[in-house]
Amino acid sequence: MHKYRSHNCSELSKSHVGQTVKLSGWVHSKRDHGSLIFIDLRDHFGITQLVTDSLESIKLESVITVTGQVVARAAEAVNPNIKTGEIEVKISELIVESAAEQIPFQINDNNEYPEELRLKYRFLDLRREKTHKNIVLRSQVISSIRAEMTAQGFLEIQTPILTASSPEGARDYLVPARLHHGKFYALPQAPQQFKQLLMVSGFNRYFQIAPCFRDEDLRADRTPEFYQLDMEMSFVEQEDVFEAIEPVLKTIFKKYGVKKASDEKFVRIKYEDAMLKYGIDKPDLRNPILISDATEIFRGSDFSIFAKQIEQGATIRAIPAPKCAAQARSFFDKMIEFAQGNGAKGLAYIIFDENGEGKGPIAKFLSAEKLAELKKTAGLENGDAVFFSCGKKSEAAKIAGQVRIKLGNDLKLIDESVYKFCWIVDFPMYEMDEENGKVDFSHNPFSMPQGGLEALNSQDPLTIKAFQYDIVCNGVELSSGAIRNHKPEIMYRAFELAGYGREVVEEKFGAMLNAFKYGAPPHGGIAPGIDRIVMLLADEPNIREVIPFPMNGRAQDLMMNAPAEVSLKQLRELGLELKNLKK
Repeated sequence: MHKYRSHNCSELSKSHVGQTVKLSGWVHSKRDHGSLIFIDLRDHFGITQLVTDSLESIKLESVITVTGQVVARAAEAVNPNIKTGEIEVKISELIVESAAEQIPFQINDNNEYPEELRLKYRFLDLRREKTHKNIVLRSQVISSIRAEMTAQGFLEIQTPILTASSPEGARDYLVPARLHHGKFYALPQAPQQFKQLLMVSGFNRYFQIAPCFRDEDLRADRTPEFYQLDMEMSFVEQEDVFEAIEPVLKTIFKKYGVKKASDEKFVRIKYEDAMLKYGIDKPDLRNPILISDATEIFRGSDFSIFAKQIEQGATIRAIPAPKCAAQARSFFDKMIEFAQGNGAKGLAYIIFDENGEGKGPIAKFLSAEKLAELKKTAGLENGDAVFFSCGKKSEAAKIAGQVRIKLGNDLKLIDESVYKFCWIVDFPMYEMDEENGKVDFSHNPFSMPQGGLEALNSQDPLTIKAFQYDIVCNGVELSSGAIRNHKPEIMYRAFELAGYGREVVEEKFGAMLNAFKYGAPPHGGIAPGIDRIVMLLADEPNIREVIPFPMNGRAQDLMMNAPAEVSLKQLRELGLELKNLKK
């Protein structure tokens, strides 16, 4: 018999009754019933109940190896919640492989413990059933993705981790070069340039489960180090990329998701339509509320607050609140407070009672005809209410989007049983940086502008659209992608419009630009986030729940104590000297 186990802790059943077996694992729980002591033994696979009439003191989470005979449980003692629930093992020999100290939190319950404590003892937290299952799920998802991509003819190719800093995107994590004092590598925010270079190198379809690093502020769905399904394809148009990635995601979500995933094609939504109807470029399509433009309804109206702002270029967005006409005044007051807390000056509203009569603070400022037009435009029925956001186009859309999300959640309109996907397409190539009044890239600077060089030379940059696209699922952005700009003359001009001269483009993107001068195929790709995919599949609200060893919300690894100070010797080897830092 093997030194540690003949079976794992999920294998034994009634068919093994009478056999002598050996099991190893962690002491999950102990129950002293006087004449008998019961132990739940846990390993990666499951739990088996052990029984003995005597036991020396062993703390929970100690690792033991037991030898014993499999016996059937009495009918009333059967546990249907575990695979081994019909049997138990009567211990004849017990060896303590590793004694545990007092654990800082329980492994055998579902209680919520402080995240800081859990991350400090992450190796213990990963023993807990839910967290353990999340990491198993992550592994299964990655394995399935690899199989799906390989079946489509994609080659898995690894790209460098130490690379050059890039001026686009988030902040880089920099690594000082010991052999080149004063110079730095950067950890890749994404393998963007390398995967494009692979297409120039003649590879037809590339993918990898790529580690990416971004030094940016953290959120529940963001972490400094993350992984993505990075892919690129040669000689393709936008639709070809869609046709390649949709089946992969459909398969993964149908196989591993806790909700229903449709076989239908992902909905295509233009960026402008998304900002109008949903107030956000990552809409949750499970929410049935649709925003509409009510600017013309209030133009020249007696509601002077809106009328004056419209003349100054403001936009009015109408957000329906289904079946809310009968809500108490406090409901509307709380919505106003919510909007103000998110930067709005206020939040006007109108109520349509069961007879269709418009009521509320501003209803009297609109004629019967305008109220009827509003009702039609916003898709309102008797008994509904409607809120209004007012401001610059982007401001009005942002507030309307936040109000829509809150109404959907508060009114329980979200269908929690499904996954709903969509493509957001036709992103603007450029946007205005309101802080400095300059034009900048709004998305990926390596994207092909729709209309090519002619559009860059003849159109207002803010009107140019790009072959850029995002995948969104249930309000979570899973991925950004684009058909790439593979022509040097278009790249020079695209960066010029964003304020980058030829010398900057050649310095920062010299390798890719040089490669494009030797024959580059039209190509495009996308990179869905692995962590966010698993987060949705596991129905977890926080991305750290599906990462084996995550950092906390302040980008600290509490278990390994990183970031940490380093020795003077290390600094000298790197040619670095720290200034006195204020503590």
